[in-house]
Amino acid sequence: MRPEEYRSHDALGLADLVRSGQVSADELLNLALEQTAATDHQIAAVVYMQVERARRAIAAGLPDGPFTGVPFLIKDLGCDAVDFPTSMGSGFYRDFRYTVDSELFTRLERAGLVTFARTTSPEFGIGPTGEARVYGRPTRNPWNLDHVAGGSSAGSAAAVAAGVVPIAHGSDGGGSVRIPASSCGLFGLKPTRARLPDGPSTGEGWAGMAIDGFLTRSVRDSAALIDATHGPDLGTPYYAPPLDGSLLQAMSAPPPRLRIAYSTLSFTGDPVHPDCRAAIEHTAALCGRLGHEVIEADPKVDIHRFMRSWTNIVACGTELTVRSRESELGRAAGADELDGVTRGAVALGRTLSGADYLEAVNTVHDIGREMARFLADERRFDMLLTATLAEPPAEIGRFKPDNDDFIDYRMGPHGVMAYSPFTALANGTGQPAMSVPLHWSDAGLPIGTHFMARAGDEALLLQLAAQLEQADPWFTRVAPL
Repeated sequence: MRPEEYRSHDALGLADLVRSGQVSADELLNLALEQTAATDHQIAAVVYMQVERARRAIAAGLPDGPFTGVPFLIKDLGCDAVDFPTSMGSGFYRDFRYTVDSELFTRLERAGLVTFARTTSPEFGIGPTGEARVYGRPTRNPWNLDHVAGGSSAGSAAAVAAGVVPIAHGSDGGGSVRIPASSCGLFGLKPTRARLPDGPSTGEGWAGMAIDGFLTRSVRDSAALIDATHGPDLGTPYYAPPLDGSLLQAMSAPPPRLRIAYSTLSFTGDPVHPDCRAAIEHTAALCGRLGHEVIEADPKVDIHRFMRSWTNIVACGTELTVRSRESELGRAAGADELDGVTRGAVALGRTLSGADYLEAVNTVHDIGREMARFLADERRFDMLLTATLAEPPAEIGRFKPDNDDFIDYRMGPHGVMAYSPFTALANGTGQPAMSVPLHWSDAGLPIGTHFMARAGDEALLLQLAAQLEQADPWFTRVAPL
């Protein structure tokens, strides 16, 4: 198989070729490694290569699953796997080893995937860019190397967009699947809260706002990945509404006629960048042509109140992560072992009381109920359509993690909230949301559009995504590195 043929298939297509004997898992792994070597000197996406472990898994006989033989990458944050060291994007956790595989990783292995490395992340998942110092180089957008690949699943998005693998693991605590999907021209779905397992090491991340997910080029790959991994693990603290059968089967049918609310404004009420407004209008018009009812609306969200509470929760979670490592090592983190943004988050976390933390959680839950009512009022919207980001992908360095004022980094006039005011809301509310790659700027940068649906409505999102993908195909786009 030639590299261009490898890149022309999605993961389910590659698995079909392995199943029929037209290509072997070893051949696919070799192609993924060749593509890594051909691109990573430019995009800096892949870390902690474990090639021999991947070859041993193939030699031992792969499980018969939907993705048998397909090369795969896991994010350097979460997805605990004994055989895959991690830094979590941090010098303080450099070469950390897990003692048990996560249930998610176990299910991914059971699906037949061949994991051979991890992918870059900002330190502890903080920030919309992969510029953690621990890796030595920033992760760059394959479509334009002067721009970020998004974050926090930066390396996964860059690797999929560059054709290294057709799918990769990510995680999403404030948009960390959907932001890089938008930045790199990919499909990214954040499932309903607790849809995927967190255990056994943790019960939830960031008060339930963080959840795993995947970066894919085809919609059906995302559906099949969730089919293979969803469901509670032993002792999980809460459950998502159960799925009604297979998502892959569900998306084979067109969606019903949907009522889609859309807004061309930020949740702050400010206008978004003209390229992002054009993306919203293009997507809304396409939905209308497909027979859906598209209605301009102005959802009232106190996004400043929400994001301030989100910031406090993340600060507390970051402080706990650092404190746990300090306790394990018996010493404090060195000044050169944490990025500035992380130091700022830890400092903020240490000023917050238990009451402050619970107040922040209550605020997030309160706004979650407001959004649930917006999609269930007398107009009964099925989804809310916005931009994924308020601007095109930022230039490298704009969100470099050296600002030790965490509140300013997140909420300042040029901070993350102004750039990404949409995605974190779905993390707080627990609703499923997706970014679809339907628009490109005049400068050739991908511009994603964002749909948020009611809790448990992943099937409806995927049905719409499949319909949009068929009407305005994006799968064949691979960055020309």
